[in-house]
Amino acid sequence: MSFSQKTRSDIINHLKNDQLDVLAIGGGITGAGVALQAAAAHLKTGLIEMQDFAEGTSSRSTKLVHGGIRYLKTFDVEVVADTVQERAVVQRIAPHIPRPKQMILPIYDEPEATFSMFSVKIAMDLYDKLANVTGEFANKVISKEEVLQLEPDLDPHNLLGAGIYLDFENNDARLVIENIKQAAADGGLMASHVQALQINHNEKGQVNGVHVRDLLTQEEFDIRAKIVINTAGPWSDQVRKLDTKYHGSQQIRPTKGVHLVVDDSKLKVPTATYFDTGKQDGRMVFVIPRFNKTYFGTTDTDYQGDFQHPEVTQADVDYLLEIINRRYPHVHLTIDDIEASWAGLRPLLSANGGSDYNGGTKKSISETSFNQLIKAVNQYQSGKIGRSAVEKVLNNLQAAQSEKTPSASSVSRGSSLTVDDDGLLNLAGGKITDYRKMAAGALQKIKSILAADFAMQVQLPDSKKLQVAGGHFDPTQVDENIKKYTQIGVDKGLSEAAANKIANLFGSNAPQIFALADHTTAAPGLSLGETLALHYSLDNEMTLTAVDYLLRRTNHILFEADTIDQIKQPVIDEMARYFQWDNQRKQQETENLDKAIQQSQLADLKGQDD
Repeated sequence: MSFSQKTRSDIINHLKNDQLDVLAIGGGITGAGVALQAAAAHLKTGLIEMQDFAEGTSSRSTKLVHGGIRYLKTFDVEVVADTVQERAVVQRIAPHIPRPKQMILPIYDEPEATFSMFSVKIAMDLYDKLANVTGEFANKVISKEEVLQLEPDLDPHNLLGAGIYLDFENNDARLVIENIKQAAADGGLMASHVQALQINHNEKGQVNGVHVRDLLTQEEFDIRAKIVINTAGPWSDQVRKLDTKYHGSQQIRPTKGVHLVVDDSKLKVPTATYFDTGKQDGRMVFVIPRFNKTYFGTTDTDYQGDFQHPEVTQADVDYLLEIINRRYPHVHLTIDDIEASWAGLRPLLSANGGSDYNGGTKKSISETSFNQLIKAVNQYQSGKIGRSAVEKVLNNLQAAQSEKTPSASSVSRGSSLTVDDDGLLNLAGGKITDYRKMAAGALQKIKSILAADFAMQVQLPDSKKLQVAGGHFDPTQVDENIKKYTQIGVDKGLSEAAANKIANLFGSNAPQIFALADHTTAAPGLSLGETLALHYSLDNEMTLTAVDYLLRRTNHILFEADTIDQIKQPVIDEMARYFQWDNQRKQQETENLDKAIQQSQLADLKGQDD
């Protein structure tokens, strides 16, 4: 089914004229997950997003489906258990996106270090038990000498050794668009660049829809819906303010996270690495290889600026470079080495304190409690007691001190599902790993409301088996299927590298892309593979601008910055031909793309004028 600018007017007409069962406001990963499950349940489903899909938080993460081993430093076993189990579910429903990777966790003898060599082994063993990790990805502890053999650029001073454990890389924006595409294929009405202006109510004062503006045509209209769910991420409080009947307090405390990208000739790591900042600030930093590049982050600071355009500041750059140059003292990175960057906002719930994504505040426990924990873990590993007995010990741990005012790095990543007095649903907080589970909880609530208020009986699908677009193959045979798809592309005349890139990016939709080669020739300035991928994305992924394609559909701006100058004009030219842009529109698109590239490359901070 086509999902493109050509079908957008039909989508808008249905949104204008149909009464929906469910309307989601916000097209990041949370809204996409809700829309996917609602459409699969045969509910009349709509979703509106004021920007491109995933343009906000959901394309600006650390790009991991993170297992959350950091939570074990405060013994949040339940959180870790939920996280690693849900990670496995996401891998099954989107098998072409999350990929297993070893994570190295260097341990330094420093004040307030997150882990010691002793505690990291306990944490990793417990982590593997909770995640059912065995075989080649089972954790291990290595010596200082072995760490430096793997990463010779690491600072050897005070280095004790490292833990190695399993984590998963992710393509956050692709995960969103594949959910959106699947929802659309199942009948959902997915519309980007449609902004909610006001929450509407019926004569009883209950929410019954939204007044919106189509930002591409500036037309305003009402969307009628039995249930409206706010899935706007960092914008959740702003959406609530569109409801004149809501007078509650602010729920979201947004924090900004920044990541920087350099060529791996400047900083090369064998696999993802995760360590304390060394600044005794309770934070940890990732250093992750991808596509012959290395990116690192993240910062974690309270944010009050423009939500649509969070920017990387000089302070952000200085903070991360200081950490990286301390941990890798021979690399001497400067701002001129940064090829790309991104800044994103986390929709943290302000009500709770706890461990955050890249650190959190340490909590100490009593000596007695600690000894009880060690004993329980040893008994569990030897098979003398079960998991429930370990959890009982953990639940009874006596905290010697607790947070009074949580820092930006220690606000809970938990999610919240609430129903306002007038019926507006709000699904807020959470993290990418939890998106499917959050959506499933929301659908249970939606089912009960439809039954109680509208006498509708809804049969919900098993969302743990609901594969997204591109993920329709055996998740236990990922490498084999990617190899099979790659060969199809090679047989159509693509190079193996080009075919493999498309197979990895688009999964089970890759054969559809390769089939385009039967009647498509390479566009001027583009290879055949680049042309096929662009045409498919324009036809099937609601790609409306060059920034949509080069930033969120392919990540070219982030991880192929060294070739962006060669490809950007051919992409603009081919899109102009496809969309029949006039010269004015083409010039505007060119300016928008140049602006996005310059922002990513930190041109203002580097003092560049071009």
